[in-house]
Amino acid sequence: MKFSLNIDHFATVRNSRGGMQPDPVTAALIAEQAGVDGIVCHLREDRRHINERDVRLLRELIKTRLDLEMAATDEIVKIACDIGPELATLVPEKRQELTTEGGLNVLDNISRTKDTIEELHEAEIEVSLFIEPEIELIDASAEINSDFIEIHTGVFANALSEEEQFDELERIRAAVKHAKKLGMGVNAGHGLDYQNIKIFREIPDIDEVSIGHSVIAHAMFVGIDRAVKEMMALLNA
Repeated sequence: MKFSLNIDHFATVRNSRGGMQPDPVTAALIAEQAGVDGIVCHLREDRRHINERDVRLLRELIKTRLDLEMAATDEIVKIACDIGPELATLVPEKRQELTTEGGLNVLDNISRTKDTIEELHEAEIEVSLFIEPEIELIDASAEINSDFIEIHTGVFANALSEEEQFDELERIRAAVKHAKKLGMGVNAGHGLDYQNIKIFREIPDIDEVSIGHSVIAHAMFVGIDRAVKEMMALLNA
């Protein structure tokens, strides 16, 4: 299972003072040296953390894979096509949210999402849809030619009981299996940390996990290099 580091919150800290430090691009380069398989960042419309300068420098400097999380808006799609990440992950976006809340409602936005996928494919960018682990959403994603899905794991991560966590994990297992039958790649992310990630080793068909906040929080105490290597050790145990 591959591990991509989401670097958004390095930019959150930087922007809180309006300065240049900590630089999320430098963080990404250190993480690459520590062995991550890719870098994830979310270029939001309000630019609350990552900005266009960050994305362009990441595209120029990182040696692994760039996954650009984004809303399907004309402005951001145009930037993505110009910069050319290896993967564009389409996510829902609300101004008032602290972080992404839930998966993309593919069924309610299927025409717009299909057009966006076609536009990104024309720019030779693979596309992933960030969705809940629901069979009908996976079917819709396949029908509009998404290359990947990324399963929203927030419900699992925030479960208040072992029973709730087990039930959500079973939904995720079924979703992963179904997506693989349809020939899609499967990523997973949101709320994953050093404790709950262990159980995901039991779902070998997940290609990659995207983790940010927990690793960055740990890095404040032990450094980026060690925080990344400890997560990789858990994934590879």
